[in-house]
Amino acid sequence: MFGMGIDLCEIKRFDRLKTNEHFLERVFTKVEIDYCLKRKSSSQCLAVRFAAKEAFAKAMGTGFTNGIHFDEIEIVNNDLGKPDIRLYGSTKERFDKLDLKKINISLSHEKNYAAAVVIVE
Repeated sequence: MFGMGIDLCEIKRFDRLKTNEHFLERVFTKVEIDYCLKRKSSSQCLAVRFAAKEAFAKAMGTGFTNGIHFDEIEIVNNDLGKPDIRLYGSTKERFDKLDLKKINISLSHEKNYAAAVVIVE
């Protein structure tokens, strides 16, 4: 194991943020924005992805420095709903440079909060 990160977000915070185009484009990929804003629970969808990005940055041990950027971390779900992380740009370069192999992610949410745990191997 290289690192582990966890984050917790208050969902209602995203009720306001989901209408802030500048914030959305700075933090999320187009794929994430399109996916979440089509959902009835769009604030929950955005909040859990935000938590996952924060947890990933913590697992990398750097936070959002040293080439790690919000919009280069994409949270997607496979056909069965299992979450996964795709990396792009300097964030992927940093991951590859450290010769890291795998990202494990778990997402959870309930009425008021969204949480994510990320383990990088």
